[in-house]
Amino acid sequence: MNSTKLVLSVLSAFLLLTGCELMSPQPPQRDPVLDRLDDLDRRLDALERVLASGSLIDLTVQVDELQRETSDIRGRIETLEHGSASTSDRQRDLYVDLDDRVRQLEMNQQARPALDQAANSAPVGQLPVPGGSDRENYEAAFELLKQQQYVTAGNAFRQFLVTFPNSQLIDNAQYWLAETYYVTANFEEALIQFQRVLSAYPRSRKVPDALLKIGYSNYELGRWDGARAALVKVRDDHADSTAARLAVQRLERMDSENR
Repeated sequence: MNSTKLVLSVLSAFLLLTGCELMSPQPPQRDPVLDRLDDLDRRLDALERVLASGSLIDLTVQVDELQRETSDIRGRIETLEHGSASTSDRQRDLYVDLDDRVRQLEMNQQARPALDQAANSAPVGQLPVPGGSDRENYEAAFELLKQQQYVTAGNAFRQFLVTFPNSQLIDNAQYWLAETYYVTANFEEALIQFQRVLSAYPRSRKVPDALLKIGYSNYELGRWDGARAALVKVRDDHADSTAARLAVQRLERMDSENR
């Protein structure tokens, strides 16, 4: 009897404890959405503190400034590279031009004694080198021009035009014939002869020089409109030539003279 009571007492105590445990409340679980909101709130507070301190704005300004400086440096480098290439091209062209001139001067110097003798002994109205080639007669006539024998040189060039109409030097001969009139102040005839360079040989390398001398001749004759028209055409149509630079100088002179 006593044993039964003891077992019942133990069982009653066990059931009582188990019941208490089952009836005790479980702790509530944290809502994941609330956790996410709290995290975003903390990050937003951090960003607001950075903005309030001005450090992010300063960083943005510095980045923009660095980008502008980089762009400026890149532009300068490209400009320098282009300028270097252009300078190299100009130097190469200048070297080739000077080399051609030196060779031509050397050839002329070698032929000069014979040309001087032929030019000085040539009868007026005949070729300086009778029976000679077009080049020999052209160089002899040009030598007369350099010696300031303008009348004799003019006759030689005029005869050259008749004798060698198909020569590759024909346009040059026409130009230097016109020059013999210009240097002797016969500007009316010089105009006629320079105009023939333009009309008969429009693709000649002497066209810019002939245009320039047309402007000069008109200037000497007081024909300001004709002078200005010719000089402006040289400046605009042959901008890279020496004649164009001389034309600009004469135009500036006319402006200063109110011509």
